Amino acid sequence: MTINNEKSLQHIETNILKTESTWFLYIVETRFGHWYTGITTNVEKRFATHQAGKGAKNLRGKGPLLLIHQQQVGNKSEASKLEYQLKKLSRAKKEAYVLAFNTGDTKII
Repeated sequence: MTINNEKSLQHIETNILKTESTWFLYIVETRFGHWYTGITTNVEKRFATHQAGKGAKNLRGKGPLLLIHQQQVGNKSEASKLEYQLKKLSRAKKEAYVLAFNTGDTKII
């Protein structure tokens, strides 16, 4: 039995990249003005999925969609925690968060 070191190294590198990937929080606005908050490792790809009517059932048939906010968060755990916190906020507080983020003062939550 022969071990393919190159293939093994590629597998290890792929797993390392998956665990160290950077996560983003994003907010999408529907044509009705509703906001959807989500997390992903690739905002552009995820937004395109939403625009195509795939992905979150909450957004299907509610386009055109507008990506109104995105921010780099860190790892998946941090992104999930921030997403949970934002989803609990009122619309006014979410708007204040987005505004504060864009002005550099993210101490809303």
